Amino acid sequence: MIRLKIAGMSCSHCSNAVSEALAQVPGVTNVVTVDLERGEARVEGTPDPAALVAAVQDAGYEAEIG
Repeated sequence: MIRLKIAGMSCSHCSNAVSEALAQVPGVTNVVTVDLERGEARVEGTPDPAALVAAVQDAGYEAEIG
């Protein structure tokens, strides 16, 4: 499982947008959670971590692996 710290989410629309962006990354088999309050997401699979960060950034939020 890969955990990402997400910054910039302020509502459920934000967490849905991040979830949809992460789900599109090749190698992601499951978006386990996008937690608005904690500012984190967890995904399963074998994606390129840099691609996860890029997908979140393309959706308009900031992310880092951790």
